Amino acid sequence: MMISLEVKDLGKWFGRRKVFDQINFFVGEKKSLVVTGRNGSGKTTLLKILCGLMKPSKGKLLIRLDEKSLTPEEGRNLFGLVMPDLELYGELTALENLMFLSRIRGLNPKRDVLREKIAWVGLAQREDDLLFSFSSGMKQRLKYAFALLNDPKILVLDEPTVNLDEEGIALVDQAILKQKERGIVILATNERTDLKYGDQIIQLGE
Repeated sequence: MMISLEVKDLGKWFGRRKVFDQINFFVGEKKSLVVTGRNGSGKTTLLKILCGLMKPSKGKLLIRLDEKSLTPEEGRNLFGLVMPDLELYGELTALENLMFLSRIRGLNPKRDVLREKIAWVGLAQREDDLLFSFSSGMKQRLKYAFALLNDPKILVLDEPTVNLDEEGIALVDQAILKQKERGIVILATNERTDLKYGDQIIQLGE
């Protein structure tokens, strides 16, 4: 299935404060987009609009799947998200966190599938440990396991390498390469080293 995402004249205000305006881009199958800019320029806000988690103040978001146009609501399940404000629960194990988050999204994966994803992000020996015992980097890895759970057509990453060591960053490299074989990658970052991930780069706040 072919996927594309297009933004036309997108703008966002909170009250009288303009976050951004006149944002335009097109991302097609097997391509990636990096959104960069100073703190407060609206990177996370833009990503949330793309995922259907927030409405724009103006403009259009067009998602096409096999030439069929989808509303943001219809396209929501095509996304996999890694974001700092995705809440994980310290009183649950890694496996229980994925089960809980999956049910919130209306997914019902088998335990074996969940264990495979946890193993892929390098946490196979920790799947039954409470998240209270996890480092920030381990929690970030678990977010990737959840984001990739439904083999998303569009993978959205906010500060993708935050809290990760070299092995974790190598994991991000693999995830992005694998994603570009089947869909689209969109990420927001302040790290210059992350710009390598983008076929296109847009800068907010100029």
